[in-house]
Amino acid sequence: MSAGDDDLTGLAGAVLARESRAVAALTGKVEAQIVAVARQILGISGKVVTTGSGTSGIMAERLAHLLSVCGTPAVYLPSMDALHGGIGAITASDMVLAISKTGRSTELTTLTDRLVRRGVEVVALTENAESPFASAATTVVALPPTLADADPGDMIAMASTLAVGAWGDALAVVAMALRGHTLHDVVDSHPAGGVGARGIRPGDESARVVAPGASS
Repeated sequence: MSAGDDDLTGLAGAVLARESRAVAALTGKVEAQIVAVARQILGISGKVVTTGSGTSGIMAERLAHLLSVCGTPAVYLPSMDALHGGIGAITASDMVLAISKTGRSTELTTLTDRLVRRGVEVVALTENAESPFASAATTVVALPPTLADADPGDMIAMASTLAVGAWGDALAVVAMALRGHTLHDVVDSHPAGGVGARGIRPGDESARVVAPGASS
């Protein structure tokens, strides 16, 4: 027998509530590591390459786009594509940011191991700091474990995906602030769509990511 609208409405609300709790759980636990990775990014002379598999790969692609929008050159390279020759696009002047919730993606571990042996800095973003993936990386960023039942059956990456997205959003904004990249700069490289149509006047203080007088 199918559920009624009241039951389905309650189910939808439960999903929204548990996902918001998963994102809120990051607050007070990950800020220092975000700043540390942002400073690593500013220390490289090349680009950021994000990678991952499955849903983590989708979030890695999203992060590469947002980093680029916020002034940090970044591209996304799927881990399997990298293992089929795409690794040649990554140089020792680049930094790779690899994402895996469990750290059990064999292809990502293999890729990370090969990149490190080639002298590439690899940051592993994972909930499993003891995984082979994390052990292969040069830097490990350990996210708090996803709250119980936040991902249905602990298999369908939902709340954990939003947490990774929020972490990446904060990274993009912190790197943007460190670079002094403004919303005017964003519009300059984003001339199409609503962003380009809106525009920002040069010198407009509201275009700054860090407010005047704020510590950076």
